[in-house]
Amino acid sequence: MTNLVEDKVEQLRKRAQREIDEGLLPSCQFALAVDGEVVVQETYGDAPDDARYVIFSATKPVVASTAWVLIQQGGLDVSRRVVDYVPEFGGNGKDQVTVEQVMLHTSGFPRAPLGAPRWFTREDRLQRFAEWKLNWEPGTRYEYHPTSAHWVLAEIIERIAGRDYREVIRDLVLDQLGLDRLQVGVPESQQGDVQALEERGEVATPEEIKAVFGIEVLPATEVTDEALMGFNDPRVRALGVPGGGGISDAGSLALFYQELLHNTKGVWSEKLLHDVKTNVRNNMPDALLGTPAMRTLGLCTAGDDGRSHFRGFGYTVSGGAFGHNGAAGQIAWADPATGLSFVYLTNGIDKHTLRQGRRGVALSSIAAECAPRR
Repeated sequence: MTNLVEDKVEQLRKRAQREIDEGLLPSCQFALAVDGEVVVQETYGDAPDDARYVIFSATKPVVASTAWVLIQQGGLDVSRRVVDYVPEFGGNGKDQVTVEQVMLHTSGFPRAPLGAPRWFTREDRLQRFAEWKLNWEPGTRYEYHPTSAHWVLAEIIERIAGRDYREVIRDLVLDQLGLDRLQVGVPESQQGDVQALEERGEVATPEEIKAVFGIEVLPATEVTDEALMGFNDPRVRALGVPGGGGISDAGSLALFYQELLHNTKGVWSEKLLHDVKTNVRNNMPDALLGTPAMRTLGLCTAGDDGRSHFRGFGYTVSGGAFGHNGAAGQIAWADPATGLSFVYLTNGIDKHTLRQGRRGVALSSIAAECAPRR
């Protein structure tokens, strides 16, 4: 098999098949890409080969990559305040928040409420922005912002480009890369290949959670099974929630990461692309495990501190690997040491969060060894 280690690919196949055979997932799909080409894409379970999936927070780098284009065009300066672009955002002391803090998840409003039905109209979204309050002084803490930060980033993109953020993402990035099956905002007429999300399995017991985290109940977030199941709504898929509503097949997302590795279409300047892949601007610890964030301007990096598995990369990637996973076990990353990009997608929401996390670590650890280091 060209450019791949065949026995490792076979091991990856068997690991992907396991949860399907055990009834823990309805379907899954993975892709391996090297040298700008998808070398393997396979689908398992109850889904066609051309299935697409909700990629949840693996959407975030796609949105960020559009902001990168605006940066190099001179329209966006991340050191400026959000209110310089979106004045409506400035209520309740938020006028000090910078665009960079928004992109690094240090902006202080991780649980700011915005969901259906208010996220369907721009007017309601802007009203929500004004109502939001800060949980801490911006730039002093890191806590992951599941959707709130990227709603703000999408509005900034709209203000600078003068048109709908979904159109800007498509025109400035996805069309340039020829990735028509990777979409942020899918019209209802084009959703026939999107696999419906299903809940499977049982929840982790308090004893299981305590054995891993030292506490019996994990902190509440907006990323609940109920919220994830909401992405079965055709209106939500069409909306294109910028923090988690992208739709793709595994191969298209793997090719997006190949472009971040090689930039063959020249969408981004080499200087900017090097910065967003390597310049860690947020290394603050997360509140639960104390793991340093290792976040760049829109991506996570694996790092060399032995904690890459806590960041969604498994154990065997190089420290320079970068990417961004999504809820329900979606995986997306690239490793410059091998030239490999790996994407794993599923429509199964495994209610056992610990098992889901272990699956992701296992898949990524195997995948990273599917191509030799260069």
